[in-house]
Amino acid sequence: MQKSECHGDTQLRTRVRGNDDQRTSSSPQRKPRTTVQRSKSSSSSSASSPDAAIKVHPRPSDKLNPKTINPGLRETKHPYTFVSKEGFRELLLVRDAPEKAVPLLPRLSPVLKAALAHSDDEVFERGLNALVQLSVVVGPSLNDHLKHLLTSLFKRLRDKKFKEPITNALQKLEQHGGSGSLIIIKAKIPTYCSICC
Repeated sequence: MQKSECHGDTQLRTRVRGNDDQRTSSSPQRKPRTTVQRSKSSSSSSASSPDAAIKVHPRPSDKLNPKTINPGLRETKHPYTFVSKEGFRELLLVRDAPEKAVPLLPRLSPVLKAALAHSDDEVFERGLNALVQLSVVVGPSLNDHLKHLLTSLFKRLRDKKFKEPITNALQKLEQHGGSGSLIIIKAKIPTYCSICC
């Protein structure tokens, strides 16, 4: 139990330990400001500033934010897996998504690469779906980053359960990326023509 009493310049503290009372005096100390005091002082000083008006924060759907995507694609626990999958899909459905997503490709590419290289099969599938969704939105703009992403796909292509989903994804990448993507896919995955034909 601790009591505080302020008298002039000294502050007395009474501590009870068992049955013993100890009294100590110390030099004058400032009391920390309480939350109410802080808010009163900050509101009075900010009321006169031009920034006192309420700032309108953009809705999450108004801009693509790679910080929300980054850890999301690699989540392994429910409900975070659902949120990451649906959140990524919804971010790509916003108005003007292609114009907003293309400048973010250098930051999204490592996120997708990490998801595609992840040891968890569900995380890999989520990364693969995200890659296809992104290619639909940005089209040939993804070609510059495609060679970095295909390495993980080539490694997983050896696994029979992923052969069909990866082949479908590669075909969609080719469809949305044009002839430039086909050249990159053939260079990184030499067996691509024999798989899809």
